[in-house]
Amino acid sequence: MRPFPEPDPGEPALGSPGRYLLWLAAAHRASAALAVGYGVLCTLAQAFVPAAIGRGVDRGLIAGDRGALVAWCAVVLGLGVTQAVAGTLRDRCSVTNRFGASYRTMQLVTRKAAQLGAELPRRVSAGTVVSVGATDITRIGAALESTARGGGAVVSIAVIAGVMLTVSWQLGLVALVGVPLSAAAIAALMRLLHARQQGLRKEQGALADLAVDIVDGLRVLRGIGGERVFADRYRERSQRVRHEGVRVAGVESSVAAGRLLLPGLLVTVIVWLGAHFVGTGRMSPGALVAFYGYAVFLAEQLRRATSMVDQLTRAFVAARMVTDLLAMEPGLGSGDRVLAAEGAPGPLRDPGSGLEIPPGRFVAVACARPDDMLLLADRLGRYVDSPATLGGTLLAEFPLAEVRRRILVVDHDARLFSGGLAVQLDPHGPADGPPAGGSHGGSHGEAVGGAHRGSVGDSDRLRKALDTASAHDVVEALPEGLGQEITGGREFSGGQRQRLNLVRALVTDPDTLVLVEPTSALDAHTESRIAERLGAHRRGRSTVVFTTSPILLDRADHVILVEGGTVVAEGRHGELLADARYRAVVTREVTVA
Repeated sequence: MRPFPEPDPGEPALGSPGRYLLWLAAAHRASAALAVGYGVLCTLAQAFVPAAIGRGVDRGLIAGDRGALVAWCAVVLGLGVTQAVAGTLRDRCSVTNRFGASYRTMQLVTRKAAQLGAELPRRVSAGTVVSVGATDITRIGAALESTARGGGAVVSIAVIAGVMLTVSWQLGLVALVGVPLSAAAIAALMRLLHARQQGLRKEQGALADLAVDIVDGLRVLRGIGGERVFADRYRERSQRVRHEGVRVAGVESSVAAGRLLLPGLLVTVIVWLGAHFVGTGRMSPGALVAFYGYAVFLAEQLRRATSMVDQLTRAFVAARMVTDLLAMEPGLGSGDRVLAAEGAPGPLRDPGSGLEIPPGRFVAVACARPDDMLLLADRLGRYVDSPATLGGTLLAEFPLAEVRRRILVVDHDARLFSGGLAVQLDPHGPADGPPAGGSHGGSHGEAVGGAHRGSVGDSDRLRKALDTASAHDVVEALPEGLGQEITGGREFSGGQRQRLNLVRALVTDPDTLVLVEPTSALDAHTESRIAERLGAHRRGRSTVVFTTSPILLDRADHVILVEGGTVVAEGRHGELLADARYRAVVTREVTVA
């Protein structure tokens, strides 16, 4: 059996949901085969118990042979022990399959999310991703687990039907006809259930999207009094989900009723015919006892088999959502041109706007329209296709991973993850001490960092970054300092998160650092301290700050004004204040035509 969990989930088969589920089963072929084998052994041991009891009745009780009665009791005991041992081993392998399939799928989804990076929220709704992680992965694991019991049920049904045919072809024929008819009736309901579940799954995803939007914008909603409007929208959407859930529950109740009613009717018919055969002397009392046990056993196994079909049906719906996500490929191509190992290769330029960032300078960019900030930052960081160049060469010609390593974009939506604070500030730091040598490029949710550094000087770099970002007080206020376990940054205010994100970016120390409104949530005193220290900290590296803050603009080496998506003025902050367009952006003056 393979070690669990495996570090590499492998390359999945994404042709269809069925192929993906088969790929998962093949990835766990050893434990899956053992689980089915133990499942078959367990159910067959249970299946032969009625036969052993029937023989004990005929040859022991009715014949008055104590030795035969003891022998058949021993057989029943042996079958019970076999069933218990095989059932325990089956369940152990089944749980391994369940968690193995779930974890492997989680690995694939996480890897794909990291690969798509900034493209993920643009192509897939947050609600869909949440539903995949919270529901679909679990259903896939449950389906793989159900194959052990379901597979044993299918094999035992076939074996017992054959045994019944050899004892009484009439009763055997009833079983062979009744079981498929019952299964066909339930399968028809399963197809309807499958369609209803798909509809419910879509509605749940839409509701999750709305919930995420409301949570993200809760502060704004409260500020403008829009809570009631969104509450009404959520209530309306949740009622649609409830309606779909009721429709699914109606079919599920029919399936549950069919699982009980149809096997029950089959047992009734078999017992009635068997009693008639005993009364006419065509069957012994022990055989009737055995046939009754067979009928009850078949009813239970039929329920297990249909339960497996139900789990597989749910898994098909879930696997479709997973494969749709995994089949997505990054829209940005990756070139193969090699960047120089050291130093900036030249200016970073966006021909569309005329924006040019000289190497090694601290440049501030003031945009008349806030949307231009994110658009230009995405172009400079190559988060969208554009004719942006680095040293005269298109960014598209360089490997995307290398562009991410050299150019780090951090906007005001940058996130912290759960875990130790030190690890959040330096994911690539040494394992034996407080790390401080790398960073995630938080703005777009991608892992972006500089080259891996050793432990020498890491602590000094982190302390220097904390000082530049004026974030020492944030760390000192935590009971365990840098060792504090955080929960995604929810324990910090907006200004504290901004400063910690800036620390993470400074520790990374990329060739070019692009910051979007890095101090928008800070008070003027803290912003001033950061503005005074940022240029010195980044001396020799290119730093681009998109901002309209006079404090930051005044400390920049060079200031660029963008209006209508185009550079319209350049110079120092003091010089540009003579330009009415610049004053309107920076000081919020209202110009009169």
